[in-house]
Amino acid sequence: QVQLVESGGGLVQAGGSLRLSCAASGRTLSNYNMGWFRQAPGKEREFVAAIRWSIGNTRYADSVKGRFTISRDNAKNTVYLQMNSLKPEDTAVYYCAADLAIAPITSIASEYDYWGQGAQVTVSS
Repeated sequence: QVQLVESGGGLVQAGGSLRLSCAASGRTLSNYNMGWFRQAPGKEREFVAAIRWSIGNTRYADSVKGRFTISRDNAKNTVYLQMNSLKPEDTAVYYCAADLAIAPITSIASEYDYWGQGAQVTVSS
């Protein structure tokens, strides 16, 4: 079992920054992929970013490329999502997820095995 706990959400003005954290427990994630997804009211959950823990390669949705950065801290078993130049359309509940398959990074939500409870991010205009 893997437990994922997000933190760092909140309210920010457009153009501002937030950093989300996702602390993992129950298993070392060094062989797996970690992803961030988001879901806005009335919309489907969408891929934001992912990282392959072991080698650090990353993947981003086009909508956040150049503004968001995913990273991980091995010692803390934690993955981060640094969000800069935030826009009102970034408003959503953000979820971190763990894909325990030893496979390339995927943007498909159903491929992820464990999910956090979500963190609300609200960007005001």
